[in-house]
Amino acid sequence: MNDRVRIYEVGPRDGLQNEALPVATADKRHFIELLVRAGLREIEATSFVSPRAIPQLADADELLATLERASGVRYPVLVPNRHGLARAEAAGADAIAVFTAASDAFTERNIGLTVEASLVEFAPVLARARELAWWRRGYVSTAFGCPYTGRVDPARVVEVAVRLVALGVDEVCFGDTIGVGVPPQVREIVTRAVEAGIPVERIAFHFHDTRGTALANVAAGLEAGVRCFDSSTGGTGGCPYAPGAAGNLATEDLVYLLDGMGFGHGVDLAGVLAAARFIAGVLGRPLTTKVGQAGGWDPGTGQPVGRPSC
Repeated sequence: MNDRVRIYEVGPRDGLQNEALPVATADKRHFIELLVRAGLREIEATSFVSPRAIPQLADADELLATLERASGVRYPVLVPNRHGLARAEAAGADAIAVFTAASDAFTERNIGLTVEASLVEFAPVLARARELAWWRRGYVSTAFGCPYTGRVDPARVVEVAVRLVALGVDEVCFGDTIGVGVPPQVREIVTRAVEAGIPVERIAFHFHDTRGTALANVAAGLEAGVRCFDSSTGGTGGCPYAPGAAGNLATEDLVYLLDGMGFGHGVDLAGVLAAARFIAGVLGRPLTTKVGQAGGWDPGTGQPVGRPSC
């Protein structure tokens, strides 16, 4: 089994989209630069949704067009429709993500479409991206539960994922949008997805740590063979259309877990902590993630590493 894990960083996009006040473009750019220095190689930079819907990301065109492209780093951007795709293409994108859900109630509030209508909307978007030889990801939000309708049938979750694969995505990411998932659900989704014909290497997970289960869910995903997990440096983020969906899994906490379990990933914990402290300072609040507060740990000395006071 492959012991290399891809850490897919969502801090610049998902981590900032729910902030009360927009973050300056220069600060976003520096945040991304710090993430690259830390060794992250997949960084979701922004979203080409309507600025009226997500004003915090209204600078998407400027940010992506002026972002210094580091060799070997992928900067996917979210696109909701053909208009968003045209903007992304003009700004120099070469990787995109489309986003739907397993619940109509959620997609209707999120993008104003049913799940079926969203898949119809994505068909020409993904076809064009494939023509351009762009990397393509598809999100299935509310894979573990919907804030409006409650429990979501895992068969429905996988059905939507299969449709996305048929439309041409390279990877499907199952999202625990409101942080209600537990490890048995993770294992069930992986099992059902693989049985439906989706290779495990094309499966990713996006966990929110709303109820403290994100790392347990990562461990379950790893045991099931999944090797890609989303995280947000500093643990920032949430979903403006999912009440209570506070806090993505923190990249620093994920890196610490993977290091301890012996999985390679190429990301430097000290560098991630530097980026986490930077964005926490920009947002004007203390860093509250577990590893952000405690630092890492040196088993040779028994001492914490990377803490501000160390």
